[in-house]
Amino acid sequence: MKYKIVNRVASSFLGGQLDLFNLAVSHPDIEYEPEQFPGAIMRLTEPKVTLLLFKNGKIICAGASSDEEVPLAIKRCSEIIHKFQPDIQIQTKPVYEIVNIVANAQIDKTFNLFDMALELDNVEYEPEQFPGAIIRLYKPKVSLLLFKNGKIICAGAKSEQDVIDSIKEIEKLAETLTKKKA
Repeated sequence: MKYKIVNRVASSFLGGQLDLFNLAVSHPDIEYEPEQFPGAIMRLTEPKVTLLLFKNGKIICAGASSDEEVPLAIKRCSEIIHKFQPDIQIQTKPVYEIVNIVANAQIDKTFNLFDMALELDNVEYEPEQFPGAIIRLYKPKVSLLLFKNGKIICAGAKSEQDVIDSIKEIEKLAETLTKKKA
């Protein structure tokens, strides 16, 4: 089984109220359009991530490709904000929670998506609209997008182990359905 984590989304708190308007006016990498979205958007180039900033000090970090990028991005974000709002402390050791991991995988089997949709309750498959099937697993609690050629997109995982467990689970389900048909 080969998989690659392509996105980690984390949530953190900067410990104080943010002045989103002044931050956006003061820094070119921060966009704030309150009529479009209630938070500001900060785009970093190193690491290449996007952070959503909210007035209450909550931040969402999206786009991290490794575990190391999340705390580095939060630290960089807090350093930038600290320059314009000194009451916001620099997060030298950020506390954060991973809220979503997205991964791509490829297995050496093909999926019979039609049979899966017929046999399993937790599968949505409408080939006229989209060539993939969506399966929701409950342990681990993730959603998988399956394609006939064995490609899998896993979303909703909270850890890398969830990604591994969900891929193993779908391989078992596919194998069971294949044996059942034989």
